[in-house]
Amino acid sequence: MDGTEKDWIGKFIGHLEYERRLSHLTCKHYRRDLVALAAYCDEIGVTRWSDIDSEHIRAFSSSCYRRGLSARSIQRRLSAARTFYRYLLREGHVNRNPVDAVPAPKSGKRLPGNLDADRMARLLDIPGDSPIVDRDRAILELLYSSGLRLAELTDLDCGDIDAQDATVRVTGKGNKDRIVPVGRMALNALARWHKSRPELAAADEKALFVSNRGTRLSPRSVQARVAHWARRQGIDSTVSPHLFRHSFATHLLESSHDLRGVQELLGHANIATTQVYTHLDFQHLAQIYDRTHPRARAKDKDKDKA
Repeated sequence: MDGTEKDWIGKFIGHLEYERRLSHLTCKHYRRDLVALAAYCDEIGVTRWSDIDSEHIRAFSSSCYRRGLSARSIQRRLSAARTFYRYLLREGHVNRNPVDAVPAPKSGKRLPGNLDADRMARLLDIPGDSPIVDRDRAILELLYSSGLRLAELTDLDCGDIDAQDATVRVTGKGNKDRIVPVGRMALNALARWHKSRPELAAADEKALFVSNRGTRLSPRSVQARVAHWARRQGIDSTVSPHLFRHSFATHLLESSHDLRGVQELLGHANIATTQVYTHLDFQHLAQIYDRTHPRARAKDKDKDKA
């Protein structure tokens, strides 16, 4: 595929960044998936995006599978290609979307694990009083208290925390803002970190969480610190920032049974995402059914009469 055709990938990424205002990481993933499609086109001798048909896309999907990609990764690549072709259609560069006719491979629904309340309490009870420990304690408490995504946490600035209202202002996916409550323990940890922060932060740094170099803490560093404290606290499972988010959602849903409320707190645009992301014990659901459904109650009354 010649350079002029490949330039369309860059134009599309610009559209995602400046028109749709998607995150840098999301745009990076789109670019990677489309570069893979362009490389496949080079392999099979296709030189223009308009020359690709649904059979080419099916063959691309099959080649990804043969190279060991998971069904989820292939789904993502096809989704990127589908969105790319919608853009090319809008720009008049092609006259059809060949990806629309190609179904994505099915993958089993994988729910991330979660820590029960006791193990979470053990993980959060980290010892020490250095600036690094104060920072890490505030990070762990805020992840669990407010269910933040990793990127949302690392993007926080000092002004995003409102200690008086006990809230944090978060910029989530699609550049959408939301206000999330912050719990008492997280507020206490944040207050302690604010006192220690000047020992690490550069004078003009506005990031809430900083590294020992004084600049904004990276997502990879947060992942490393979470894994470090999980080992130190004797947690016998793999712990990631995402696990805090899922534990937050699971524990909140188990206590409140308010799926819509949890959806709002997580920042999910579609409640179906929340239904997959969180899980209630089936026995508990059965008990709710037995207590509340008119026919279930009628059945119980009939038993009593008998």
